[in-house]
Amino acid sequence: MSIDFSRREFLTRSGMGFGTLAANAILAGHQAKGGTAKSVISLFMHGGPSHLDTFDPKPLLNKMNGQLVPDSFGNVRLQFSTFKERPILGSGRKFTRYGDVEISDLFPNLAKHANKLAVIRSMHHDGFTHTAALNWLNNGWPRLGRPSVGSWVVYGLGADAKDLPSFVVMLEGGIKSGPPVYSSGFLPATFQATTLRSAGAPILYANRAEGVTEQTQRDMLDNLKWFNEKHQAARNDDTDLSARIKAYELAFKMQMAVPELSDLSKESAATKALYGMDNAASVEFGTRCLMARRLVERGVRFVQLWSGTSTGEGDWDGHKSCEKNHEKQAAKTDKGVAGLLADLAARGLLDETLVIWGGEFGRTPTSDGNANGGGDNFGRDHNPYGFSIWMAGGGIKGGKVIGATDEIGLRAIQDPVHVHDLHASVLALLGLDHEKLTFPFQGRDFRLTDVHGSTSLVAKLRA
Repeated sequence: MSIDFSRREFLTRSGMGFGTLAANAILAGHQAKGGTAKSVISLFMHGGPSHLDTFDPKPLLNKMNGQLVPDSFGNVRLQFSTFKERPILGSGRKFTRYGDVEISDLFPNLAKHANKLAVIRSMHHDGFTHTAALNWLNNGWPRLGRPSVGSWVVYGLGADAKDLPSFVVMLEGGIKSGPPVYSSGFLPATFQATTLRSAGAPILYANRAEGVTEQTQRDMLDNLKWFNEKHQAARNDDTDLSARIKAYELAFKMQMAVPELSDLSKESAATKALYGMDNAASVEFGTRCLMARRLVERGVRFVQLWSGTSTGEGDWDGHKSCEKNHEKQAAKTDKGVAGLLADLAARGLLDETLVIWGGEFGRTPTSDGNANGGGDNFGRDHNPYGFSIWMAGGGIKGGKVIGATDEIGLRAIQDPVHVHDLHASVLALLGLDHEKLTFPFQGRDFRLTDVHGSTSLVAKLRA
């Protein structure tokens, strides 16, 4: 078939359309000096783990157990309970100090890696509902529509893996705010996440149809690509079509790469045990942690693992019997997370892989009661005003604590780290400038950190 192409069509067909050329010019300005991480593994504890029972011990809570909060702590708005009317709830957890880091008995395996952890005790934002809080942590904004952190990272760094998606999400079940928390928002659709399953077919509909040979499929995709690119030449702003073209090509490559990725038969019994895959409680999350290591090993930029499902009491949302809830969730995740850190370090991958653990908020120092019909006197309400996350790898120095909450763990009072500051710092560790990583939308340049964000946290993480 002989076809005459204009210069515009030639550039488009060559994968160097004007949109791509412009994007490449913009991306060149995103780079910042000093990046030490190449990829991110986000371990998201869906529901909001209690910082008071995990990484931020407060002895005063047990001393004041059952008393109302003194007026000196002021008042805050909560999701369900009325803060000033609920009694203080002590913690039954035992904390052990490892240098500067204190870890509760919920995480006996993770505690062995305390020297790798930088615990940030002063995280905060103002979203006291799950949806707003999940959006804050994952999209940098409390309302729907913004791109996720993973999408921004891939937009800024580009793809490294040639036969796998650059942004992969592995879920345990439904999410309280739904798929928008890992969507590409207004960024081109090519930066959206791919959901990878740990059981059954890893990616749905990626397998070649029965009876279709590789060459037959290649010929079909070549013809389809030609027609799509001809159609796209008249619709340069159609990012969905552009993403579809790239998705077809990536899917073709994944038909070989994904089965190899998900084949764990070559992993040793010792490695599987390291991740807790020899235990019924931890096998599911441990398998996903092992898959995360295999993904970053193959060049995937951003991997997000979710612990907890929005159905029933399947997440870290401890309104009722918070300690029992956390014991169940920690038993599912502790060994897999510890195994991931150990395995990354042993393979020389931890220095270039930034691991982040945390949820959408913490929990209150007061008891929940039954204000929402699902809590009790041993549960805790949502607390976005002061909570903990930890980071490891990616060029940061572990064995430290950054920031602090007040005496009862209500508010961040020392070295407070807003979500915008966290996101700016994550981008900086990847070598991206959060002020330059922008995308034009609805008349202005948007960025992950909106018009805020400081990277002062980076120096503290590396010191």
